[in-house]
Amino acid sequence: MTSATLLTPARTPSGPRGDRPGPAARADERAYIRLLAVLDTGVLAVAILVGYVARFGDEEPSGSEIPYVLVAPGLLLAWLISLRALRCYDDRVLGYGADEYRRVSSASLRLAGGIAIAGYIADVGVSRGFLAISFAVGTVGLEVARFAARKRLHRARDRGAGWSRKVLVVGDTAHVLELVHTLRREPYAGYQVVGACIPDALLAPVPQRLGDVPVVGSFRGIPEAATAIGADTVAVTASGELTATRLRRRGWQLEGTGVDLVVAPALTDVAGPRIHTRPVAGLPLIHVEAPEFRGARKLVKGFVDRSLSFVALTLLLPLLVVIALAIKLDSRGPVLFRQTRVGQGGEEFGVFKFRTMVVNADALLAELAARNETDGLMFKMRDDPRVTRIGRLLRKWSLDELPQLVNVLLGQMSLVGPRPPLPSEVARYDGDVARRLLVKPGMTGLWQVSGRSDLSWEDGIRLDLYYVENWSLAADLTILWKTFGAVLNSRGAY
Repeated sequence: MTSATLLTPARTPSGPRGDRPGPAARADERAYIRLLAVLDTGVLAVAILVGYVARFGDEEPSGSEIPYVLVAPGLLLAWLISLRALRCYDDRVLGYGADEYRRVSSASLRLAGGIAIAGYIADVGVSRGFLAISFAVGTVGLEVARFAARKRLHRARDRGAGWSRKVLVVGDTAHVLELVHTLRREPYAGYQVVGACIPDALLAPVPQRLGDVPVVGSFRGIPEAATAIGADTVAVTASGELTATRLRRRGWQLEGTGVDLVVAPALTDVAGPRIHTRPVAGLPLIHVEAPEFRGARKLVKGFVDRSLSFVALTLLLPLLVVIALAIKLDSRGPVLFRQTRVGQGGEEFGVFKFRTMVVNADALLAELAARNETDGLMFKMRDDPRVTRIGRLLRKWSLDELPQLVNVLLGQMSLVGPRPPLPSEVARYDGDVARRLLVKPGMTGLWQVSGRSDLSWEDGIRLDLYYVENWSLAADLTILWKTFGAVLNSRGAY
């Protein structure tokens, strides 16, 4: 496993002060929640209007005694209440993760089911077509609106603005630094570290800092430290002095303060579907399922890969022909470039790409080795003189990789997976990195949608290993969707 940290909430009761009024409640957090409420109201109003117009047009419903002038606002109000009841505005799920989307869908589906049952029992003649269209448009619209609002929030967080949780990190020095690094690696997640508490034995009589994080106290005064720096979240990482009993007592001390308690276990980079918490003798034991590298889900993934690659090749054939002609007219040499890469299980295969470099590019590599701009085993150079004019354009939009659809069709690659490595890279793999070869390499993956060449070697390997351990068909679809944004953004493409 690698160094990323799983934050497991250990929610404290809110006490008599309400749901979560915390001392560090921020205006931008409340503004974001209000924005979501306004967006949801607008989306649902439009969805209900679309349902009415699609079902009845601009005429009054004939042969019906149902006053739709009252049904429409009633449905809107019930839908908003359902979203509130399913905690779709809970700040613990907003802005990061899939739980927000699941709650929105669940609220809509439950309301639709409830209305269908109630209508059948009461024999109310509300048009089924009107309801079906309204719920279909409304559910999709809610998800799209939440996605757009989240992207806006993520951009603000990347700039150091926007609503974020203020976090007090508690633990041993080494583990505090590791957790701080992990949280700062993904600022869009919304965890802003504002201070740290370390064991009493490590405290010094003068003010201390761990990197640029101020040490604001010890384990004895966690609630006071959180209040002093305005933290609304206490993140506890590993420490020999912070036993289970002491941690439970610190949780009691946070009751009623509005401060969340989250625990970062030592087990890292494991996705939610593989984790199951089971209480045993009063202990919340975390059971972790083994990664799945074969079986029915793998067969389905292979079928989906080949089917989509065949469809994509068919639709993109005119574009492929245009690119081939442009390469031929731009520089001397073949249109396609075939390079030996290493696939699943260490089996070598020839990966297809449109040629973006001069024909003697490999011979010139030794002269440019000293100008490598990345760490690790890859060679990357932002202004590589070997790249042709049309090659720069193809690389910017990742069009040079389209012939790899043939590799996917042949079963040598997957649409989503780790980056296909060179044999020279694999020869220098250690035991951990070699786990990348347990699955088929992909045309795109977490590495590609997270920054591509702008990422360090360590971060690229971390993302590839995370995918190997936690792949799923749903995650593949998400990565494919994000690939379009990464290509349009052109970040890290050179």
